[in-house]
Amino acid sequence: MLCNQELLKLELFQQLKSDRLEWICDRATKVNLAKKEILVKEGDPHRGFFILISGNISITRFSEGFQMPIGQHRAPSFFGEIQIMTDDPVPDTLTAITDCVAYEITSEDFLTLVHQCRNFERTVFQTIQRRVKGLESFIQNREKMAALGTLAAGLAHELNNPSAAVVRALKDITPAIRELERMNLVYGQRNVEEEHTAQWLKARDDGYESIINRTIDPLELMDREDAILDWLENYGIEDAWKLAEPLAVGNISLALLDKLTQRWCNETTELKSMGVRWLALSFEVMSTIQSGLRGAERVSELVQSMRSYSHLDRGAKQLVDVHQGIEDTIQLLSHKLKQEIEIKRHYDRSLPKIQAYGSELNQVWTNLIDNSIDAIANQGMIKIITTNKCDRIIVKIIDSGTGIPPKIQSRIFEPFFTTKSVGKGSGLGLDTVRRIVENRHRGSISLEPESDMTCFVICLPVS
Repeated sequence: MLCNQELLKLELFQQLKSDRLEWICDRATKVNLAKKEILVKEGDPHRGFFILISGNISITRFSEGFQMPIGQHRAPSFFGEIQIMTDDPVPDTLTAITDCVAYEITSEDFLTLVHQCRNFERTVFQTIQRRVKGLESFIQNREKMAALGTLAAGLAHELNNPSAAVVRALKDITPAIRELERMNLVYGQRNVEEEHTAQWLKARDDGYESIINRTIDPLELMDREDAILDWLENYGIEDAWKLAEPLAVGNISLALLDKLTQRWCNETTELKSMGVRWLALSFEVMSTIQSGLRGAERVSELVQSMRSYSHLDRGAKQLVDVHQGIEDTIQLLSHKLKQEIEIKRHYDRSLPKIQAYGSELNQVWTNLIDNSIDAIANQGMIKIITTNKCDRIIVKIIDSGTGIPPKIQSRIFEPFFTTKSVGKGSGLGLDTVRRIVENRHRGSISLEPESDMTCFVICLPVS
Protein backbone atom coordinates (compact mmCIF):
# COMPACT_ATOMS: atom_id res chain seq x y z
CA MET A 1 0.00 0.00 0.00
CA LEU A 2 1.17 3.53 -0.80
CA CYS A 3 2.39 5.47 2.25
CA ASN A 4 2.75 9.16 3.08
CA GLN A 5 6.55 9.01 3.12
CA GLU A 6 6.63 7.89 -0.52
CA LEU A 7 4.41 10.80 -1.54
CA LEU A 8 6.43 13.38 0.37
CA LYS A 9 9.48 12.58 -1.75
CA LEU A 10 7.76 14.62 -4.47
CA GLU A 11 7.39 18.39 -4.14
CA LEU A 12 3.87 18.20 -5.54
CA PHE A 13 2.51 16.36 -2.51
CA GLN A 14 4.35 18.51 0.00
CA GLN A 15 1.59 21.05 -0.58
CA LEU A 16 -1.00 18.73 0.99
CA LYS A 17 -1.94 18.09 4.60
CA SER A 18 -1.61 14.64 6.14
CA ASP A 19 -5.33 13.84 5.88
CA ARG A 20 -5.19 14.56 2.12
CA LEU A 21 -2.12 12.34 1.78
CA GLU A 22 -3.90 9.52 3.56
CA TRP A 23 -6.92 10.10 1.30
CA ILE A 24 -4.66 9.59 -1.74
CA CYS A 25 -3.05 6.47 -0.27
CA ASP A 26 -6.46 4.93 0.36
CA ARG A 27 -7.55 5.49 -3.26
CA ALA A 28 -4.30 4.63 -5.08
CA THR A 29 -4.12 1.36 -7.00
CA LYS A 30 -0.80 -0.42 -7.25
CA VAL A 31 0.59 -1.08 -10.76
CA ASN A 32 3.52 -3.49 -11.19
CA LEU A 33 5.37 -3.33 -14.50
CA ALA A 34 7.91 -5.87 -15.73
CA LYS A 35 10.85 -4.76 -17.82
CA LYS A 36 9.76 -3.88 -21.42
CA GLU A 37 6.09 -3.97 -20.43
CA ILE A 38 3.96 -1.20 -21.95
CA LEU A 39 1.90 0.91 -19.56
CA VAL A 40 -0.03 2.97 -22.16
CA LYS A 41 0.14 3.22 -25.96
CA GLU A 42 0.11 6.33 -28.11
CA GLY A 43 -3.42 7.09 -29.26
CA ASP A 44 -5.16 5.15 -26.46
CA PRO A 45 -7.78 6.90 -24.27
CA HIS A 46 -6.06 8.47 -21.27
CA ARG A 47 -6.01 6.69 -17.92
CA GLY A 48 -5.47 8.13 -14.46
CA PHE A 49 -2.71 10.00 -12.66
CA PHE A 50 0.41 7.90 -12.01
CA ILE A 51 2.96 8.12 -9.20
CA LEU A 52 6.17 6.23 -10.03
CA ILE A 53 7.75 4.83 -6.87
CA SER A 54 10.61 2.80 -8.35
CA GLY A 55 12.13 2.11 -11.78
CA ASN A 56 12.43 4.00 -15.06
CA ILE A 57 9.88 4.39 -17.87
CA SER A 58 10.73 5.44 -21.44
CA ILE A 59 8.62 7.93 -23.38
CA THR A 60 8.47 7.38 -27.16
CA ARG A 61 6.41 8.78 -30.01
CA PHE A 62 5.85 7.14 -33.39
CA SER A 63 7.40 9.26 -36.14
CA GLU A 64 8.49 8.51 -39.70
CA GLY A 65 8.08 4.78 -39.25
CA PHE A 66 9.83 4.25 -35.90
CA GLN A 67 9.46 4.98 -32.21
CA MET A 68 11.26 8.24 -31.49
CA PRO A 69 12.60 8.59 -27.92
CA ILE A 70 11.19 11.68 -26.19
CA GLY A 71 12.45 11.22 -22.66
CA GLN A 72 12.10 9.19 -19.47
CA HIS A 73 10.23 9.16 -16.18
CA ARG A 74 12.62 8.27 -13.35
CA ALA A 75 11.35 7.41 -9.87
CA PRO A 76 10.20 9.22 -7.87
CA SER A 77 8.03 11.11 -10.36
CA PHE A 78 4.47 11.59 -11.52
CA PHE A 79 2.77 11.80 -14.92
CA GLY A 80 -0.59 11.69 -16.65
CA GLU A 81 -1.78 15.10 -15.47
CA ILE A 82 -1.80 16.73 -18.92
CA GLN A 83 -4.19 14.21 -20.49
CA ILE A 84 -6.54 14.42 -17.51
CA MET A 85 -6.64 18.22 -17.75
CA THR A 86 -7.11 18.27 -21.54
CA ASP A 87 -9.10 15.03 -21.92
CA ASP A 88 -6.91 14.15 -24.91
CA PRO A 89 -5.77 10.67 -25.95
CA VAL A 90 -2.37 9.44 -24.79
CA PRO A 91 0.23 11.25 -26.97
CA ASP A 92 3.14 8.88 -26.25
CA THR A 93 3.90 5.25 -25.55
CA LEU A 94 5.22 4.54 -22.05
CA THR A 95 7.35 1.40 -21.65
CA ALA A 96 9.12 0.10 -18.56
CA ILE A 97 12.91 0.22 -18.93
CA THR A 98 13.32 -1.69 -15.66
CA ASP A 99 10.91 -3.43 -13.32
CA CYS A 100 8.70 -0.63 -11.99
CA VAL A 101 6.26 0.01 -9.18
CA ALA A 102 3.67 2.76 -9.67
CA TYR A 103 0.35 3.79 -8.16
CA GLU A 104 -2.61 5.03 -10.17
CA ILE A 105 -5.17 7.57 -9.00
CA THR A 106 -8.37 7.93 -11.01
CA SER A 107 -8.95 11.07 -13.05
CA GLU A 108 -11.87 12.04 -10.83
CA ASP A 109 -9.81 11.81 -7.63
CA PHE A 110 -6.95 13.77 -9.20
CA LEU A 111 -9.31 16.57 -10.32
CA THR A 112 -10.79 16.66 -6.80
CA LEU A 113 -7.31 17.35 -5.41
CA VAL A 114 -6.67 20.03 -8.02
CA HIS A 115 -9.90 21.84 -7.21
CA GLN A 116 -9.54 21.60 -3.43
CA CYS A 117 -5.92 22.66 -2.99
CA ARG A 118 -4.71 25.87 -4.63
CA ASN A 119 -1.00 25.17 -4.05
CA PHE A 120 -1.37 21.67 -5.45
CA GLU A 121 -3.11 23.11 -8.50
CA ARG A 122 -0.37 25.73 -9.02
CA THR A 123 2.39 23.11 -8.85
CA VAL A 124 0.53 20.88 -11.32
CA PHE A 125 0.19 23.71 -13.85
CA GLN A 126 3.81 24.75 -13.40
CA THR A 127 4.82 21.17 -14.12
CA ILE A 128 2.57 21.05 -17.19
CA GLN A 129 4.06 24.29 -18.48
CA ARG A 130 7.61 23.03 -17.93
CA ARG A 131 6.95 19.71 -19.62
CA VAL A 132 5.17 21.19 -22.63
CA LYS A 133 7.96 23.73 -23.17
CA GLY A 134 10.63 21.05 -22.86
CA LEU A 135 8.80 18.70 -25.24
CA GLU A 136 8.14 21.51 -27.72
CA SER A 137 11.80 22.56 -27.68
CA PHE A 138 12.95 18.96 -28.12
CA ILE A 139 10.62 18.25 -31.04
CA GLN A 140 11.34 21.60 -32.70
CA ASN A 141 15.05 20.83 -32.63
CA ARG A 142 14.36 17.37 -33.98
CA GLU A 143 12.10 18.85 -36.67
CA LYS A 144 14.94 21.15 -37.74
CA MET A 145 17.34 18.22 -37.90
CA ALA A 146 14.77 16.12 -39.76
CA ALA A 147 14.14 18.96 -42.22
CA LEU A 148 17.88 19.36 -42.69
CA GLY A 149 18.19 15.62 -43.23
CA THR A 150 15.36 15.68 -45.78
CA LEU A 151 16.96 18.57 -47.64
CA ALA A 152 20.36 16.86 -47.50
CA ALA A 153 18.88 13.61 -48.83
CA GLY A 154 17.05 15.49 -51.55
CA LEU A 155 20.18 17.44 -52.43
CA ALA A 156 22.21 14.23 -52.59
CA HIS A 157 19.55 12.71 -54.85
CA GLU A 158 19.57 15.75 -57.12
CA LEU A 159 23.37 15.88 -57.20
CA ASN A 160 23.71 12.21 -58.08
CA ASN A 161 22.61 12.39 -61.73
CA PRO A 162 24.59 15.49 -62.77
CA SER A 163 27.70 14.37 -60.92
CA ALA A 164 27.40 10.94 -62.56
CA ALA A 165 27.18 12.71 -65.94
CA VAL A 166 30.42 14.55 -65.19
CA VAL A 167 32.16 11.30 -64.21
CA ARG A 168 30.95 9.54 -67.37
CA ALA A 169 32.11 12.45 -69.51
CA LEU A 170 35.60 12.41 -68.03
CA LYS A 171 35.80 8.63 -68.25
CA ASP A 172 34.59 8.29 -71.85
CA ILE A 173 36.22 11.29 -73.43
CA THR A 174 39.87 10.24 -73.09
CA PRO A 175 39.79 7.10 -75.30
CA ALA A 176 37.57 8.94 -77.81
CA ILE A 177 40.07 11.80 -78.14
CA ARG A 178 42.93 9.33 -78.60
CA GLU A 179 41.03 7.58 -81.40
CA LEU A 180 40.31 10.93 -83.09
CA GLU A 181 44.03 11.76 -82.94
CA ARG A 182 44.86 8.43 -84.60
CA MET A 183 42.32 9.06 -87.36
CA ASN A 184 43.71 12.54 -87.98
CA LEU A 185 47.20 11.07 -88.29
CA VAL A 186 46.10 8.40 -90.80
CA TYR A 187 44.13 10.93 -92.84
CA GLY A 188 47.01 13.44 -92.80
CA GLN A 189 49.33 10.84 -94.37
CA ARG A 190 47.20 10.88 -97.55
CA ASN A 191 47.88 14.58 -98.21
CA VAL A 192 44.23 15.26 -99.13
CA GLU A 193 43.59 18.65 -100.74
CA GLU A 194 42.47 21.40 -98.38
CA GLU A 195 39.12 21.97 -100.12
CA HIS A 196 37.91 18.44 -99.40
CA THR A 197 39.21 18.56 -95.82
CA ALA A 198 37.39 21.86 -95.34
CA GLN A 199 34.09 20.15 -96.29
CA TRP A 200 34.51 17.60 -93.49
CA LEU A 201 35.50 20.30 -91.01
CA LYS A 202 32.45 22.41 -91.93
CA ALA A 203 30.16 19.39 -91.48
CA ARG A 204 31.72 18.81 -88.08
CA ASP A 205 31.45 22.46 -87.00
CA ASP A 206 27.83 22.74 -88.15
CA GLY A 207 27.07 19.56 -86.23
CA TYR A 208 28.69 21.05 -83.13
CA GLU A 209 26.38 24.07 -83.38
CA SER A 210 23.37 21.78 -83.66
CA ILE A 211 24.44 19.78 -80.59
CA ILE A 212 25.24 22.84 -78.48
CA ASN A 213 21.98 24.63 -79.36
CA ARG A 214 19.82 21.47 -79.53
CA THR A 215 18.08 22.61 -82.68
CA ILE A 216 16.61 19.24 -83.78
CA ASP A 217 13.09 18.22 -82.81
CA PRO A 218 13.01 14.79 -81.03
CA LEU A 219 10.53 13.30 -83.54
CA GLU A 220 12.59 14.56 -86.45
CA LEU A 221 15.68 13.10 -84.79
CA MET A 222 14.17 9.60 -84.71
CA ASP A 223 13.22 9.73 -88.40
CA ARG A 224 16.66 11.06 -89.34
CA GLU A 225 18.38 8.33 -87.33
CA ASP A 226 16.43 5.59 -89.14
CA ALA A 227 17.29 7.06 -92.53
CA ILE A 228 20.99 7.39 -91.66
CA LEU A 229 21.10 3.81 -90.37
CA ASP A 230 19.79 2.54 -93.72
CA TRP A 231 22.37 4.65 -95.59
CA LEU A 232 25.26 3.40 -93.41
CA GLU A 233 24.28 -0.24 -93.92
CA ASN A 234 24.02 0.25 -97.68
CA TYR A 235 27.44 1.92 -97.65
CA GLY A 236 28.85 -1.18 -95.99
CA ILE A 237 29.82 0.19 -92.57
CA GLU A 238 30.06 -2.33 -89.72
CA ASP A 239 28.21 -1.55 -86.47
CA ALA A 240 26.22 1.09 -88.32
CA TRP A 241 23.76 1.37 -85.42
CA LYS A 242 26.55 2.86 -83.25
CA LEU A 243 27.08 5.73 -85.70
CA ALA A 244 23.48 6.52 -86.68
CA GLU A 245 22.48 8.32 -83.49
CA PRO A 246 25.48 10.73 -83.18
CA LEU A 247 25.26 11.57 -86.88
CA ALA A 248 21.54 12.32 -86.49
CA VAL A 249 22.21 14.47 -83.44
CA GLY A 250 24.80 16.36 -85.51
CA ASN A 251 22.05 17.12 -88.07
CA ILE A 252 23.86 15.29 -90.91
CA SER A 253 21.76 14.81 -94.04
CA LEU A 254 21.93 11.90 -96.50
CA ALA A 255 22.86 14.28 -99.30
CA LEU A 256 25.83 15.53 -97.27
CA LEU A 257 26.96 11.96 -96.59
CA ASP A 258 26.82 11.19 -100.30
CA LYS A 259 28.89 14.27 -101.06
CA LEU A 260 31.53 13.69 -98.38
CA THR A 261 32.03 9.97 -99.11
CA GLN A 262 31.98 10.17 -102.91
CA ARG A 263 35.80 10.35 -103.01
CA TRP A 264 36.21 7.35 -100.67
CA CYS A 265 33.46 4.94 -101.73
CA ASN A 266 35.85 2.74 -103.76
CA GLU A 267 38.58 2.64 -101.10
CA THR A 268 39.59 -0.81 -99.90
CA THR A 269 41.27 0.47 -96.70
CA GLU A 270 39.76 1.82 -93.52
CA LEU A 271 39.64 5.25 -95.17
CA LYS A 272 36.36 4.23 -96.84
CA SER A 273 34.49 4.47 -93.55
CA MET A 274 36.96 6.41 -91.43
CA GLY A 275 35.63 9.85 -92.35
CA VAL A 276 32.09 8.89 -91.32
CA ARG A 277 33.40 7.31 -88.10
CA TRP A 278 35.49 10.43 -87.43
CA LEU A 279 32.42 12.60 -87.84
CA ALA A 280 30.26 10.40 -85.57
CA LEU A 281 32.98 10.15 -82.91
CA SER A 282 33.49 13.95 -82.98
CA PHE A 283 29.77 14.41 -82.35
CA GLU A 284 29.89 11.84 -79.54
CA VAL A 285 32.73 13.73 -77.88
CA MET A 286 30.87 17.04 -78.15
CA SER A 287 27.65 15.49 -76.81
CA THR A 288 29.61 13.99 -73.91
CA ILE A 289 31.21 17.36 -73.16
CA GLN A 290 27.81 19.07 -73.25
CA SER A 291 26.33 16.42 -70.96
CA GLY A 292 29.19 16.85 -68.50
CA LEU A 293 28.91 20.63 -68.73
CA ARG A 294 25.18 20.53 -68.02
CA GLY A 295 25.88 18.22 -65.10
CA ALA A 296 28.53 20.58 -63.71
CA GLU A 297 26.19 23.56 -64.16
CA ARG A 298 23.41 21.69 -62.36
CA VAL A 299 25.75 20.85 -59.47
CA SER A 300 26.83 24.49 -59.28
CA GLU A 301 23.20 25.60 -59.40
CA LEU A 302 22.19 23.29 -56.55
CA VAL A 303 25.16 24.30 -54.41
CA GLN A 304 24.37 27.96 -55.01
CA SER A 305 20.72 27.37 -54.10
CA MET A 306 21.74 25.65 -50.87
CA ARG A 307 24.18 28.42 -50.05
CA SER A 308 21.55 31.07 -50.76
CA TYR A 309 18.88 29.08 -48.90
CA SER A 310 20.95 28.84 -45.73
CA HIS A 311 22.40 32.39 -46.02
CA LEU A 312 25.75 30.99 -44.90
CA ASP A 313 27.75 33.94 -46.12
CA ARG A 314 25.69 36.69 -44.51
CA GLY A 315 24.67 37.96 -41.10
CA ALA A 316 21.53 36.87 -39.28
CA LYS A 317 19.40 39.73 -40.57
CA GLN A 318 19.80 41.18 -44.04
CA LEU A 319 17.99 42.45 -47.11
CA VAL A 320 16.20 39.42 -48.52
CA ASP A 321 14.69 38.79 -51.95
CA VAL A 322 11.54 36.80 -51.17
CA HIS A 323 11.34 35.40 -54.71
CA GLN A 324 14.91 34.10 -54.48
CA GLY A 325 14.14 32.37 -51.17
CA ILE A 326 11.04 30.71 -52.62
CA GLU A 327 12.92 29.58 -55.74
CA ASP A 328 15.80 28.21 -53.65
CA THR A 329 13.28 26.24 -51.62
CA ILE A 330 11.59 24.83 -54.73
CA GLN A 331 14.98 23.90 -56.11
CA LEU A 332 15.92 21.98 -52.97
CA LEU A 333 12.52 20.25 -52.84
CA SER A 334 12.67 19.35 -56.54
CA HIS A 335 13.19 15.66 -55.70
CA LYS A 336 9.65 15.65 -54.25
CA LEU A 337 8.09 17.53 -57.15
CA LYS A 338 6.97 14.72 -59.44
CA GLN A 339 5.90 15.25 -63.03
CA GLU A 340 2.25 15.30 -61.96
CA ILE A 341 2.86 18.30 -59.67
CA GLU A 342 2.61 21.68 -61.38
CA ILE A 343 4.09 24.84 -59.85
CA LYS A 344 2.37 28.01 -61.01
CA ARG A 345 4.18 31.26 -60.26
CA HIS A 346 2.46 34.62 -60.26
CA TYR A 347 5.22 36.92 -59.03
CA ASP A 348 5.10 40.68 -58.73
CA ARG A 349 8.66 41.39 -59.82
CA SER A 350 8.44 44.95 -58.47
CA LEU A 351 8.52 43.69 -54.88
CA PRO A 352 11.25 45.37 -52.83
CA LYS A 353 13.74 43.41 -50.79
CA ILE A 354 12.83 43.24 -47.09
CA GLN A 355 14.78 43.20 -43.84
CA ALA A 356 14.46 39.61 -42.62
CA TYR A 357 16.15 36.59 -41.08
CA GLY A 358 16.76 34.85 -44.40
CA SER A 359 17.33 31.28 -43.27
CA GLU A 360 14.33 31.41 -40.91
CA LEU A 361 12.10 32.82 -43.62
CA ASN A 362 13.18 29.95 -45.86
CA GLN A 363 11.95 27.58 -43.14
CA VAL A 364 8.52 29.15 -43.64
CA TRP A 365 8.54 28.49 -47.40
CA THR A 366 9.90 24.97 -46.81
CA ASN A 367 7.19 23.99 -44.30
CA LEU A 368 4.34 25.45 -46.35
CA ILE A 369 5.45 24.09 -49.74
CA ASP A 370 6.31 20.70 -48.23
CA ASN A 371 2.85 20.56 -46.61
CA SER A 372 1.30 21.41 -49.99
CA ILE A 373 3.24 18.59 -51.67
CA ASP A 374 1.96 16.15 -49.04
CA ALA A 375 -1.60 17.49 -49.34
CA ILE A 376 -1.87 16.98 -53.10
CA ALA A 377 -0.41 13.46 -52.86
CA ASN A 378 2.04 13.78 -55.79
CA GLN A 379 -0.63 14.95 -58.23
CA GLY A 380 -2.04 18.45 -58.46
CA MET A 381 -1.13 22.11 -58.52
CA ILE A 382 0.70 24.50 -56.21
CA LYS A 383 0.22 28.18 -56.93
CA ILE A 384 2.49 30.85 -55.46
CA ILE A 385 1.38 34.49 -55.69
CA THR A 386 3.28 37.57 -54.52
CA THR A 387 1.90 41.11 -54.38
CA ASN A 388 2.86 44.47 -52.92
CA LYS A 389 0.44 46.23 -50.59
CA CYS A 390 1.54 49.62 -49.21
CA ASP A 391 4.50 48.95 -46.89
CA ARG A 392 3.96 45.19 -46.84
CA ILE A 393 4.38 42.28 -49.19
CA ILE A 394 1.86 39.47 -49.50
CA VAL A 395 2.76 35.86 -50.33
CA LYS A 396 0.01 33.34 -51.03
CA ILE A 397 0.74 29.61 -51.20
CA ILE A 398 -2.24 27.71 -52.59
CA ASP A 399 -2.59 24.00 -53.26
CA SER A 400 -5.27 21.81 -54.85
CA GLY A 401 -5.12 19.24 -52.06
CA THR A 402 -7.87 17.84 -49.89
CA GLY A 403 -8.19 21.07 -47.92
CA ILE A 404 -8.60 21.66 -44.18
CA PRO A 405 -12.06 21.02 -42.67
CA PRO A 406 -13.69 24.25 -41.37
CA LYS A 407 -14.23 22.83 -37.89
CA ILE A 408 -10.47 22.50 -37.23
CA GLN A 409 -9.17 25.54 -39.13
CA SER A 410 -9.03 27.61 -35.93
CA ARG A 411 -6.62 25.07 -34.37
CA ILE A 412 -4.08 24.48 -37.13
CA PHE A 413 -1.48 26.87 -35.66
CA GLU A 414 -1.66 25.27 -32.19
CA PRO A 415 1.49 23.44 -31.01
CA PHE A 416 1.23 19.65 -31.44
CA PHE A 417 -2.04 19.88 -33.39
CA THR A 418 -1.83 17.99 -36.68
CA THR A 419 -4.26 16.67 -39.28
CA LYS A 420 -1.79 13.98 -40.31
CA SER A 421 -2.05 10.39 -39.14
CA VAL A 422 -0.04 9.08 -36.19
CA GLY A 423 3.66 9.08 -36.96
CA LYS A 424 3.36 11.44 -39.96
CA GLY A 425 3.77 14.79 -38.27
CA SER A 426 4.65 16.40 -34.93
CA GLY A 427 2.15 19.24 -35.18
CA LEU A 428 4.87 21.87 -34.83
CA GLY A 429 5.39 22.80 -38.50
CA LEU A 430 2.70 25.48 -38.71
CA ASP A 431 3.41 26.61 -35.15
CA THR A 432 7.03 27.19 -36.20
CA VAL A 433 5.84 29.08 -39.29
CA ARG A 434 3.57 31.27 -37.14
CA ARG A 435 6.36 32.03 -34.66
CA ILE A 436 8.82 32.99 -37.41
CA VAL A 437 6.31 35.17 -39.26
CA GLU A 438 4.67 36.84 -36.26
CA ASN A 439 7.32 36.91 -33.53
CA ARG A 440 10.51 37.23 -35.58
CA HIS A 441 9.24 39.35 -38.48
CA ARG A 442 6.18 41.09 -36.99
CA GLY A 443 4.06 39.89 -39.85
CA SER A 444 0.92 37.80 -40.00
CA ILE A 445 -0.19 34.44 -41.40
CA SER A 446 -3.73 33.28 -42.02
CA LEU A 447 -5.72 30.58 -43.76
CA GLU A 448 -8.13 31.99 -46.31
CA PRO A 449 -10.90 30.33 -48.35
CA GLU A 450 -9.92 29.80 -51.99
CA SER A 451 -12.62 27.84 -53.87
CA ASP A 452 -12.05 24.39 -52.33
CA MET A 453 -8.29 24.91 -52.16
CA THR A 454 -5.96 25.51 -49.21
CA CYS A 455 -4.57 29.04 -49.23
CA PHE A 456 -2.04 30.33 -46.71
CA VAL A 457 -1.48 34.09 -46.79
CA ILE A 458 1.74 35.52 -45.33
CA CYS A 459 2.01 39.25 -44.81
CA LEU A 460 5.49 40.68 -44.12
CA PRO A 461 6.54 44.28 -43.42
CA VAL A 462 9.09 45.73 -45.83
CA SER A 463 11.08 47.31 -43.01
